[in-house]
Amino acid sequence: MSLPAAYLAIILIWSTTPLAIQWSTEGTGFAFAVLARMVIGGLVAGLLVLAWRVGFPLHARARRAYVSGGLGLFGAMALTYWGARYVNSGLVAVLFGLSPLFTATLAAVFLGERALTPARIAGTLLGVTGLGVIFMHGDGLGGEHALAGLVALLAAVLVYSGSLVSLKHIGDDSPPLATTVGTLTVSLPFFALLWLLSDGQIPVAIPPRAGAAIVYLGVFGSVLGFALYYYVIKHLEASRVALITLITPVLALLLGHLLNGEDIGLRLWAGTGLILLGLAVHQGEMWRPLLRRLSAGSCT
Repeated sequence: MSLPAAYLAIILIWSTTPLAIQWSTEGTGFAFAVLARMVIGGLVAGLLVLAWRVGFPLHARARRAYVSGGLGLFGAMALTYWGARYVNSGLVAVLFGLSPLFTATLAAVFLGERALTPARIAGTLLGVTGLGVIFMHGDGLGGEHALAGLVALLAAVLVYSGSLVSLKHIGDDSPPLATTVGTLTVSLPFFALLWLLSDGQIPVAIPPRAGAAIVYLGVFGSVLGFALYYYVIKHLEASRVALITLITPVLALLLGHLLNGEDIGLRLWAGTGLILLGLAVHQGEMWRPLLRRLSAGSCT
């Protein structure tokens, strides 16, 4: 696949994932939906590892990475699927857009990284301000328990960011597809337990839209999206990869409005705008090579 095609595919997959999560829980329950997704994702990733003869390391560092990633995946996805039932789907992408801000802060605190430059502090403050604006919007963001959903999603982002920092601390260099299989394998028993504790029921009839969403998330959201992301990271400069985190929340909001009839109020747009501005400022150092290239091109 060409780089432009891979780049566009990532944006499309990550922009549609929040809406697919909401649709997958219709008539199935959130615990069954997330369990079914992870089972499909694990099977697809495992088959790819076998078909492509990808190595599957089992040394100590790899095992620690699988456990850390699996626990992080379970915590983040369980909270996301629970919270996504109560808020507009686009908000899932907006809140997960905060992940770079949280990850950099946690890395500075726990890994001692010099990540808190003035630009990054300013970007983080803008992001938190945008988050505050969104929370002020309250129950206008979705269903009856919208605030509870927002809190659950924010906790999911924190768990996800903490998992990334933990994986970076472990420093495992296993093939990304192998890490995906290991992570899914560790997480599956926990998703199964969650399903058993919630209701433990297999839906008698899965609505077609929910079934299609589960399969889509298992194949594209859990496997293909991340495989393409790792591919793009290897071949593109960081500034262009970072654009993905700025584009997907806006597209997700628009898709939720067009395909799911979700209302997008002025305050939600304002909060989203502040978060995206915070991301742009936070990742300001990444834009410099791209800006220099554009500036050089305009002078010729």
